[in-house]
Amino acid sequence: MSTAILTGQPVPGSSLEGDLRSLGFDVRTAAGAAEAETLLAGVPAGQRVAVVDARFVGHAHALRLGLTDPRFPLAAVPGAVTAQPAGRQALSRALARESSAAPAEPAGGTPLVDSLADRVAAALDADGADVHRPELGSLVATVPGDPQTRNEARQAVAAVDDEAVRLKSAVKARDGFFTTHFISPYSRYIARWCARRGLTPNQVTTASLLTALIAAACAATGTRGGFVAAGALLIASFVLDCTDGQLARYSLQYSTLGAWLDATFDRAKEYAYYAGLALGAARGGDDVWALALGAMVLQTCRHVVDFSFNEANHDATANTSPTAALSDRLDSVGWTVWVRRMIVLPIGERWAMIAVLTAVTTPRITFYALLVGCAFAATYTTAGRVLRSLTRKARRTDRAAQALADLADSGPLAQVLTGPLERPARWLPGFTAPAVALLGGLAVAGTAVLTGFGGPWTTVAACGYVLASALAVARPLEGALDWLVPPFLRAAEYGTVLALAADAEVNGALPAAYGLVAAVAYHHYDTVYRIRGNAGASPRWLVRVIGGHEGRTLAVAVLAALLTASQLTVALTVLAVAVALVVLVESIRFWASAGAPAVHDEGEPA
Repeated sequence: MSTAILTGQPVPGSSLEGDLRSLGFDVRTAAGAAEAETLLAGVPAGQRVAVVDARFVGHAHALRLGLTDPRFPLAAVPGAVTAQPAGRQALSRALARESSAAPAEPAGGTPLVDSLADRVAAALDADGADVHRPELGSLVATVPGDPQTRNEARQAVAAVDDEAVRLKSAVKARDGFFTTHFISPYSRYIARWCARRGLTPNQVTTASLLTALIAAACAATGTRGGFVAAGALLIASFVLDCTDGQLARYSLQYSTLGAWLDATFDRAKEYAYYAGLALGAARGGDDVWALALGAMVLQTCRHVVDFSFNEANHDATANTSPTAALSDRLDSVGWTVWVRRMIVLPIGERWAMIAVLTAVTTPRITFYALLVGCAFAATYTTAGRVLRSLTRKARRTDRAAQALADLADSGPLAQVLTGPLERPARWLPGFTAPAVALLGGLAVAGTAVLTGFGGPWTTVAACGYVLASALAVARPLEGALDWLVPPFLRAAEYGTVLALAADAEVNGALPAAYGLVAAVAYHHYDTVYRIRGNAGASPRWLVRVIGGHEGRTLAVAVLAALLTASQLTVALTVLAVAVALVVLVESIRFWASAGAPAVHDEGEPA
């Protein structure tokens, strides 16, 4: 139970106490600042507390936004301020100081509206505290100073339907065309239905995962009826996927566990569905495991491009370029916004395409279309970001350089070589890091493709790749194009595993490789969301235990050189299980801990 302390003279007929109780607050009243300070000291340290002016007039949703959002230790709206346990000490100090200060009066002698809550919020600002103030838009939140102003404020409240505002704000501000026009118009009402029945976003997220897994199982039957059911269930899973985020925004039910589920389940659903399609095709005599693995590799590398670019530039200084200015101008033309959002094939458009093609065509055609669409989208977005990087005059911060180094996922082999290479690396041109990463990756993956299974040349190329990857990260990744290093390394590792498994030409090799890449990709996604939550990357012991990207690439190359094709299949399976177990145990431990960040992506759709 949270506690709200009402200060000032109560207003007859006010619904404020009822609104606060409906938001889960135990309401107490204080005649003045000194009594409010006493009441605050009596509230258990583990509870949220709010100081609210009894004269407050506004929408209940304005209070909800200001006083119940769990993501912010301190928050305020006009006439109300709140603190979670992490912000209680700062609130206590500010209230103690304000309780000993007399309200100010203007030179003309007319008293100002003396709102203790607003004075405390101002004191918190003066102390340098980070006080969140939500964007209220058309919602009303004010402390009237006289009856006339109060009546005007009440009329303003009556003129705006806060439930309509609440429903609208539940939808992500920036979303894809398919989601905006074909899902959100009704999924927001499903979110409200769930909220009124006490369902949580985590329960809806879990339902979405289960629905997608059932869809994958239907696809795995290999029958036309199974494919039709799979397509329909995949769309249903996406509706629930939209609903869970809208439910979180509608009811402000953000949590660390929900952050982990939301960040990882989308990928788990999509990649499980790819596996289901491959199994279904195999039942019909068509082996498309290479296409399924290729689709997962391409999609994961696309995401790494997005993550790396954003981490490299989100806090860069002088972060402008002619290309970015052109993009902003295009955004002012309505239809170009939707076209540009659609051609990058975000999750809504992508899943709709997969669902329709699954129902009416074959898994092979579905994967061909997916690969072509994702390749075009990756080329479009990467080319645009390269142009921005080359034309903008921005300075990378140390945090951005560290984030890129963490995304690189360098293991013990690269770390041993980085020391001796650090000094010569500083004398190389600025484009060295991405160029070396690209050439090293092309060498090892290309050798695996061209030399066939069982030869020593892929192992030799993998040793060169270890050296190249160490050189790529030997100096801070602060260059204009250094954000390309992590996606180049991802493509090299995943592509090498794909090529070697395909070269084995035995049943089970590609599915085993699929499992290995899926386990490693989970580790990379987990690293991204830790960095986004300002919690740092995965612990170094974890990176060392699973070998780093260069260690895994070399290990798979050595196994392919020493083992038979059938033995390689067993080895890849064992490696996939081992990596998955280690990564999942650490990930669950972290995201279930009290210190994990609540990461909720409100940016571009994945």
